[in-house]
Amino acid sequence: MTFDTKAFRHALGSFPTGVAVVTAMGGADPVGMTVNSFTSVSLDPPLVLWCLKKDSHRFHVFADASAFTINILGTEHESVSSRLAKQGEHSLQGVDLLETELGPPALADAHAVFECARESVHEAGDHLILIGRVVQFARRDDGAPLVFYRGRYGALSG
Repeated sequence: MTFDTKAFRHALGSFPTGVAVVTAMGGADPVGMTVNSFTSVSLDPPLVLWCLKKDSHRFHVFADASAFTINILGTEHESVSSRLAKQGEHSLQGVDLLETELGPPALADAHAVFECARESVHEAGDHLILIGRVVQFARRDDGAPLVFYRGRYGALSG
């Protein structure tokens, strides 16, 4: 029996997810990438995780980062998400940013922000699982979350 990875990917796309941008420092300049693999792991200690594809052009920046910031996106961030999801340059130029204690900036208008120190990294097939210890977080109460479902952006109705 052969395993159809394309059909498997489409089946996984039936699970709606939130959308986030993870930032890290690529030398002196911050870089970002769009992810939909963010999840909470533990409240005590405060741990979250996200997954990084090994063939990403930014793999070494994120895999080697001692800190990263996870920014939860709203519907107003669709263009930023689309830009940072594509192959190529992932500069945060033109995005309103806030400084953070650990270095990787936060998106100024993100719905929630989690500043993380790298806790551990685990091999997982064609991805790495990066677990971060949350050292600071913030959230805002307005706006609709950006979601991804079956290869398209969408929003939750209120």
